[in-house]
Amino acid sequence: MALAEWTIFASPAMLWVTLLAVGLVGLSKGGLGGAFALMGVPVMSLVMPPVLAAAVLLPILLMMDAASLWIWRQYRDWEVLKTMLPAAMIGIVAGWAAAAVTSDAMVRLLVGLVALGFAGRWALGRYLGSAPRYVPAMGWLWGAIAGFTSFVAHAGGPLFQIQVLPKRLDPKLYTGTSVIFFAVVNLVKVVPYAALGLFEVPVLWSALLMLPLAILSVRLGAGIIRRMGPEVFYPFTYAMVSIVGVKLIWDGITGLF
Repeated sequence: MALAEWTIFASPAMLWVTLLAVGLVGLSKGGLGGAFALMGVPVMSLVMPPVLAAAVLLPILLMMDAASLWIWRQYRDWEVLKTMLPAAMIGIVAGWAAAAVTSDAMVRLLVGLVALGFAGRWALGRYLGSAPRYVPAMGWLWGAIAGFTSFVAHAGGPLFQIQVLPKRLDPKLYTGTSVIFFAVVNLVKVVPYAALGLFEVPVLWSALLMLPLAILSVRLGAGIIRRMGPEVFYPFTYAMVSIVGVKLIWDGITGLF
């Protein structure tokens, strides 16, 4: 296989599975729920080591972030970002410092339990008339935890959602704010990842090969979200939080046992 000479794709299976993973993650990056984003590394891990999958995916995520930032450039909530982004930087530093002694599986299990509990609280609240409330000051807590879990386990999405979903932003405003938050988080993560020596030349060429699909899938996800009203967007997003919670719990349990 000619690609094997300058990329990581030593077989057609590795290429096709990576294309599938990138397509799923791109839909999520465009705004179509967080569950698809979690499928990236697990799907790619079917045909390559998980560490290699994560290394290939991070440059792709940065390309998707750039496309998403352009698509959603007019939509952002500065109140959320001014609180959660500084807190996330603290969390990333803590994750970098604690990476060697932190259990990826335990982090995923705990985040999954919190996410599932949050989604259950929302579902119950719909019948009891007491939905989760937005508390601005809690952005410091959830932002820091999101930064930490994003670095050590690529699982920061549910923590951002726990803080921001109760604010009931317009779907476009919520999506644009989420895009900015995770674009900054992913960009900051490049420095420690590079220090670990994960970005070798074949990895970067492999990521660049995925660029057209990355942009196309992001635009497709964004196009779907633009057509969603709040009455569809929020139940859909909470359902995605539930799926993410179950997936993280499963990953955590299988990783521990």
